[in-house]
Amino acid sequence: MKPVGKLVLRLCMLLIAAVLLLQLYFFLQIGWWVDHNPSSTSFMRHRLSELHETVPDAQLQFKWVPYSRISNNLKRAIIASEDANFSEHDGVDWDALQQAYEKNAKKGKVVRGGSTITQQLAKNLFLSGERSYLRKGQELVITYMLEFWMDKERIFEIYLNVVEWGNGVFGAEAAAQHYFRTSASNLGASQAARLAVMLPKPRFYDKNRGSAYLSQRTGLILRRMGSAELP
Repeated sequence: MKPVGKLVLRLCMLLIAAVLLLQLYFFLQIGWWVDHNPSSTSFMRHRLSELHETVPDAQLQFKWVPYSRISNNLKRAIIASEDANFSEHDGVDWDALQQAYEKNAKKGKVVRGGSTITQQLAKNLFLSGERSYLRKGQELVITYMLEFWMDKERIFEIYLNVVEWGNGVFGAEAAAQHYFRTSASNLGASQAARLAVMLPKPRFYDKNRGSAYLSQRTGLILRRMGSAELP
């Protein structure tokens, strides 16, 4: 084999080894989080870095609370709004993805995501907000790692505590305090539905709390909450 060919082969092997080591890191880190709470996520660190560009001493609003201290109203609202089949699928809702693809193709733009709660958590824990097929593929791998290590309740507990709910606002407790001056355990049905509707564009709705769509969608989620199945 020519020297150039050997060099290319070695580089390919090093790249494959690096990818495998990265997957091993993700796998072991998720295993650690089965019994230990994440203190931050990749997405939280990215947002804090962005905030520091304009406010050098900015801090995130974030406080971990256990699953039992988060209102069932909020849990039901999020499932009704974000992932109705959360308790049933294996991490990816392929039917929802197909429906999202068809709707987006019909509209000619992205109007629906189709990502499950587990997929959203995978992205928040480890990945950036960029859109690419490579990042989506990595998201799917991490999604199945989460489902391998954790039961649905633990996945949902972490999600509820680290998801973004506004400009520098992360987790159910911080969101409840930020918007309603109450705790996550005391959120009423309408408050919970409103928070759930904010999730796709939390920073936008943080600035536009009087949005007509926000109010309309909140009413719809309120009607759906009763049928939401909790893990």
